[in-house]
Amino acid sequence: MSDLLAVRGLSVSYGPVTAVRGVSLKVGEGEIVALLGPNGAGKTSVLRGVTALVRPSAGRVRMGGQRVDDPSRAVALGIAHVPEGRRVFPGLSVRDNLLVGGWGVSGRTSKLRARQQEIFELFPRLGERQQQLAGQLSGGEQQMLAIGRALMSEPRLLLIDELSLGLAPLVVDSLTERLIELNKAGMSLLLIEQFVHRALSIADRVYMLSKGRVVFEGTPAEATKAGAVEEAYLLGAAT
Repeated sequence: MSDLLAVRGLSVSYGPVTAVRGVSLKVGEGEIVALLGPNGAGKTSVLRGVTALVRPSAGRVRMGGQRVDDPSRAVALGIAHVPEGRRVFPGLSVRDNLLVGGWGVSGRTSKLRARQQEIFELFPRLGERQQQLAGQLSGGEQQMLAIGRALMSEPRLLLIDELSLGLAPLVVDSLTERLIELNKAGMSLLLIEQFVHRALSIADRVYMLSKGRVVFEGTPAEATKAGAVEEAYLLGAAT
């Protein structure tokens, strides 16, 4: 399996505070990778560093062998980011939120409309509510919209930060099924998920993060056998 995303020695700082220290990870073509760890471990900062939403203080990020050095470049190379908390535009309709997601896509308006229709087929609920303001949607519908908006840029790699945050289990099950469909169609996923066992059930590989560092890399089965999950969370809780 060839590497699609390759991160080497990534460090991310906010002023004097270093959130991520020397993280290296990779995501292969067609792979689902879970990035797990306790609150404050630096998971969100890793994703922000990958897309250059926060400029890394050290390390390098390559997508398809090419360097990622700003958010526009990340999108152009095929990375899309579904942020924690969904961050939809509440005053815009579902349809217009999706159009915002396709701003960097080259081609005619007809191409964007066709892409929208694909999103509506993936998430029929959005198709039913395409004229509704995003701020009036349920939490699950907003998460569908956040994913759909990311998909509008036709990414090869989807970064998802806390898919299930604040959502009912049945909604999360439905969203997870859609992600599996996308993966089977060839899309790679890098996933942060608070429900560890749910993430382990769909991931090909897992990275455990604690205090800004990778403390384990391997398959879900290896992580479970080695007790890596429990160890990472205990390390994160230690003072």
